[in-house]
Amino acid sequence: MRFDVETKASPEQVRRAFTDFTDRRLQTWSRTLDPKTYELRGLGETWAVVRESSPGSPFWVVVRYDWSEPAVMRWTVEESSYGGAGEGMIRVAPGDGGGSRVHVEWNNTDARPMQKPLLFLLHHSPMGRVISRMYTTALDRYAQSGAD
Repeated sequence: MRFDVETKASPEQVRRAFTDFTDRRLQTWSRTLDPKTYELRGLGETWAVVRESSPGSPFWVVVRYDWSEPAVMRWTVEESSYGGAGEGMIRVAPGDGGGSRVHVEWNNTDARPMQKPLLFLLHHSPMGRVISRMYTTALDRYAQSGAD
């Protein structure tokens, strides 16, 4: 899946929104993170390991996030309910008129045969547009909250 979004959030706000693993993360990403499955398993200065899923999703993942590059956040699936792996990245750049441009990519690999159709639909249906809108909404809300 690949998409680009424009947000009112500054590049620094975008970075903080994606790398905040405090309880605020569940507020910021309330439409994309299920608090019932969210669990922070490890946290360092430029990395985190979490178990998470989206509300209503049949899938959960344990993901290692890395934000050691200033404008890029990467993740790698370490464990999953679908039996596969995957990786992704978010690249943040200043927007032309303020705010930010955010480029997102991710994939899932090696899923169990019964899970492959659902993952295919996730990556090749209008879900990309739905998810990109949810990212934009969350980041705009984050910017409007005055989060520094």
